Amino acid sequence: MRLYVVFIFLIVMVTAGCTNATTNESSSPSNKNQKVRVQQSIPPKPDIQNSDEVVVRLEELAKSVPHVTDANCVVIGNTAIVGINVAGNLDRARVGTIKYSVAEALRKDPVGIHAIVTADIDIGNRLREMNNDIRNGHPVSGFAQELADIFGRIIPQLPQDVEAPQNQNQNQNQPSS
Repeated sequence: MRLYVVFIFLIVMVTAGCTNATTNESSSPSNKNQKVRVQQSIPPKPDIQNSDEVVVRLEELAKSVPHVTDANCVVIGNTAIVGINVAGNLDRARVGTIKYSVAEALRKDPVGIHAIVTADIDIGNRLREMNNDIRNGHPVSGFAQELADIFGRIIPQLPQDVEAPQNQNQNQNQPSS
């Protein structure tokens, strides 16, 4: 008997939910025909004609960022992947800031805005720090911390996700005199 009551209750609840959804949709038919136009804020992805030139340009842009010791770029189709090398002893927050800075630098380039930025994982240094944590009696937290540092370096930063500074947009909109 209880099962029968629960089943009826569920049917009533589902039916009531469906009824409210249809009445809300039909109450404003004018919204269905309106089109919203949004200005594209990111330029369309250009075709890469000379990948060697793009590689050199993006590597130089990445190397110009402080704390980037080296940069390597690979172009696959119309996508550039920029790998940066940073000091192995940096924590994930600092590496994230450096990756963001590289993405800001690449954002100004027509190909770089669509690039992917990642940092080296520096496995040797991570293993050394993990070993020190184990010796100091923190095997689980040390492993978790180093694993988080590795993933923080691998996860890419996309220049198109970087927000342009407000004053930069205002300067671009003002006519030059």
